[in-house]
Amino acid sequence: MITIKTSHGNINIELFDEKAPISCENFRQYAKDGHFSDTIFHRVMPNFMIQGGGMDQKMSPKPTRDAIKNEADNGETNVRGTLAMARTGAVDSATSQFFINLRDNDFLNHGDRDFGYAVFGQVTDGMDVVDAIAAVETAKQSGHSDVPVEPVTILEVTIDE
Repeated sequence: MITIKTSHGNINIELFDEKAPISCENFRQYAKDGHFSDTIFHRVMPNFMIQGGGMDQKMSPKPTRDAIKNEADNGETNVRGTLAMARTGAVDSATSQFFINLRDNDFLNHGDRDFGYAVFGQVTDGMDVVDAIAAVETAKQSGHSDVPVEPVTILEVTIDE
């Protein structure tokens, strides 16, 4: 089991190793390296998703490893409670940032509008925490929209497998 320990509570997740081996290994390595500690959920959009894993409380990006191959064509879909790799407009640009879907976001799936966003896991316990994070007040900060006014911190990500 993997636990995302946040300032709002714990989120337990299961990774889809068979469907998204590159994304899962990437996430595990960032967790083992302690990369996620003291990052924030820097983008919170109710009825859409919460995104984190790459910025500190000053909205400064943490250094990352090289981008990985996009596995959005793995058959998994962006439904409520799934985790997917965040990326730029470039298909193979995901590094450490991920998001948790707050609803079924079919338009993020492979082929619906572009290559899509790779789903690599799902929340198994703690959707109440995810929903609480989704309900926080947000504002514009450092040129970014939808930033929680009070930081929602990822304290650490632990792996018990």
